[in-house]
Amino acid sequence: MQEEQDFIDNNDDEKEIDLLELASKLWAQRKKLAVWSICGAVIGLVIAFSIPKEYTTTVKLAPETTDAKAAGGGLSALASMAGFGSISSGVDAVYPQLYPDVVGSVPFTTSLFDVEVKTKEDGQEFTVRQYLEDETKAPWWSAVIGAPFKLIGMLKSSEEEEDPEGRKVNNFQLSQDENKLVEALNNRVSASVDQKTSVVTITVNMQDPLVSAILADTVVSRLQEYVTQYRTNKARKDLEYAETLNEEAKAEYYKAQQRYAEYLDSNQGLALQRAQITRDRLENETSLAFNLYNQTAQQVQKAKAKVQETTPVYAIITPATVPVKASSPKKVMILVGFTFLAFVACAAWILFIQPLLLERKDKAAETVETSDKNE
Repeated sequence: MQEEQDFIDNNDDEKEIDLLELASKLWAQRKKLAVWSICGAVIGLVIAFSIPKEYTTTVKLAPETTDAKAAGGGLSALASMAGFGSISSGVDAVYPQLYPDVVGSVPFTTSLFDVEVKTKEDGQEFTVRQYLEDETKAPWWSAVIGAPFKLIGMLKSSEEEEDPEGRKVNNFQLSQDENKLVEALNNRVSASVDQKTSVVTITVNMQDPLVSAILADTVVSRLQEYVTQYRTNKARKDLEYAETLNEEAKAEYYKAQQRYAEYLDSNQGLALQRAQITRDRLENETSLAFNLYNQTAQQVQKAKAKVQETTPVYAIITPATVPVKASSPKKVMILVGFTFLAFVACAAWILFIQPLLLERKDKAAETVETSDKNE
């Protein structure tokens, strides 16, 4: 036991000696470490100020929970506690967990191309498509790296026929430029759902704060419109059908009423039994037509109430506001990160790479001297 303890103590002493030796090597090369760190800081500053500013607008909304969803009972509650979110009841297929998929879908994204936005700096108005194509900036190294690809694209576009301006977007078959716009917009517009509370968060990143706020507000309204259209689709079709039946019943009632009135006008004073039977028949037809008209009118009112009942209501927890500060780039973090990386790289060079290179150089020199002596 004593021997093992002495062995451990000796190892600890060696580790302390090694650490002191490494620290002394670094201290001896402190000027080089400082130069490398300063170079890393300069590179970090250049990169930090080359990245365009991005402004983030966040909107949070709480969708209405349906009774059918609540009818899921304990199973939905257990699933929510387990982190799987609430279970869809099947009545409403577009539940909050699918909202991110809706926002990221091609039809929804392309519908945002024609949204009118305004910049905060100069107040110019653009569509989202024009803003992304003409007003969005990129770091200088993106232009340098993408120059060869851009040249190849220009050569290909000169050979192919260009799409006519004002062409309507075909969601089934997007052009290459439209597909790039969809990808760029999907990277800037996103949605997420809290699995426990079902709170939907819409996030929009743009290089202009006013554009970011306008687009975020538009995305929220378009999402609400989409879900409302889906939720009320069946009720609206039932309403249209009820209104059609009501119009037909109304026309039949007016016709029956007109026939009954014309018969009374043309057969006043007749006491024949046949005339009495015809009058009763027309009166019954008019009464039946009125009853049908009255019933269909009631169905129309019920259908209107059903549309209103199925229309979802959203509580805006955090509305869209124009951001004051840029969300990125994090200049301090970039500066600290590059400075630290430069320091670590220099330390690795001093402690490991440089000694390894010197060792290999010495071995090569010894090999040459040995070969010369043998000759």
